[in-house]
Amino acid sequence: MSAVGFGAWAIGGPAYRDGRPIGWGEVDDEESVAAIHAAFDAGISFFDTANIYGAGHSERVVGRALSGRWEEVVIATKFGNLFDEETRQATGTDASPASIRKQCEASLERLGTEVIDLYQFHLGSYDLGAAEEVVATLEELVEAGKIRSFGWSTDDPQRIALFARSPHCAAAQVHFNVVDDSPAVVQALESLGLAGINRGPLAMGALTGKFDRGTTFGGDDVRSRFDFEHGDERRLLRALEGVREVLSAGGRSLAQGSLCWLLARSPSFVPIPGIRTVAQARENAGAIGHGPLAPEQMDEVERILAGLGLR
Repeated sequence: MSAVGFGAWAIGGPAYRDGRPIGWGEVDDEESVAAIHAAFDAGISFFDTANIYGAGHSERVVGRALSGRWEEVVIATKFGNLFDEETRQATGTDASPASIRKQCEASLERLGTEVIDLYQFHLGSYDLGAAEEVVATLEELVEAGKIRSFGWSTDDPQRIALFARSPHCAAAQVHFNVVDDSPAVVQALESLGLAGINRGPLAMGALTGKFDRGTTFGGDDVRSRFDFEHGDERRLLRALEGVREVLSAGGRSLAQGSLCWLLARSPSFVPIPGIRTVAQARENAGAIGHGPLAPEQMDEVERILAGLGLR
């Protein structure tokens, strides 16, 4: 796997749950395919999607873009959410063995591949006791040759540990960025020998420097809930201003600096920034060449964030 991956939530297009957006608004599929190709050409070999992203549309776009390249890339997708692909409405959740098998077959069909490299459980707070059956089903899918490995998208170390007991658990997908740090999650990943797939590494764009207090989003964009003027998102802008100089040192963009912070935070981490354009693909892939922040830069970031009351 490449040190930085491609997050494919943003290329799924609109989708809704109970009338609220769970996608990133309208997308251009041709640009999405071009972005995937640009990312691949720039050294990104890990592509992360989910069945619910765009109600199946993201998987279809990823499959189209990477057709014929399956041996050169690592493909991850997720299960647990149900939806109507035609209306793009989420319709519930299901993690029963029969449903997991059915969801896996549907993802394989949309992706156009014979095997999923990393199959991730998308219900982060699912009951621990019931999760034992989920793990057993995933091991059966490995044995059947449908998936190669699996993981849980959860921020709970106890849930991460439960999956990690199983031989083909390879990763956990965790919310992590320069502002939202969790030492307990890092300790769990490193002690269990799992990859930590970082969702939200750029805080849905807030750590790229593109937004300010007046930024708003359309009604079909999941980020329409953001309030940079009065909401919790204010802290992201405060943090970014504080660490801007450190992150952008050495010719890095703010996005690259945020990704390089994650590469330095733990050798387990693989950040998956959301990418929708060729320019974003090339910029984010550029973080690989810059490499992790230096130890003294990491220390400076921690000092600044502590002074802002964010540590």
